[in-house]
Amino acid sequence: MRTTSRKKPTIIFAAVTLPVAEIRTFLKGLYDKNPKIKGFLKDKDLLRCITKAHVTLAHKGSHGVAAVANYSVYLNREVPVDLTSLLFSEKCAALEAGLGSVDGEKISSKNEWPHVTVWTAPGVPPKEANALPQLVSEGKAMRISINPPFTITGTLDFY
Repeated sequence: MRTTSRKKPTIIFAAVTLPVAEIRTFLKGLYDKNPKIKGFLKDKDLLRCITKAHVTLAHKGSHGVAAVANYSVYLNREVPVDLTSLLFSEKCAALEAGLGSVDGEKISSKNEWPHVTVWTAPGVPPKEANALPQLVSEGKAMRISINPPFTITGTLDFY
């Protein structure tokens, strides 16, 4: 008798997945309205860079399996997300994200700084965007507020 083994999919992190086309359109609008953003984004190929967009809620390696699993009650549910500022350095750019509620329960990220990474320089891992707030405080990156915030709806997923 021959048996086959099936690998169970491994869940690495929980996130709110955002529609890429809407993020691209939103960034194009920022580019057109703000000279500082236009100066930064002018040589970045965002259509190539933004192929996925999400706000990480919990990562197995950083926060543990239980932290990731706690989001299962919201799996496939829609979550409103407010994009409140663009932070960028020579290595990466990200949109600061404020997470909304599902059924009256506020969704919160285990990450210190909830964000959507929108660009990284060649060879720079997306995780580097986590350092942007610190780089802003050191004068090594820039923060531009988005007022009023742009609200977009995403879906809570496991990856």
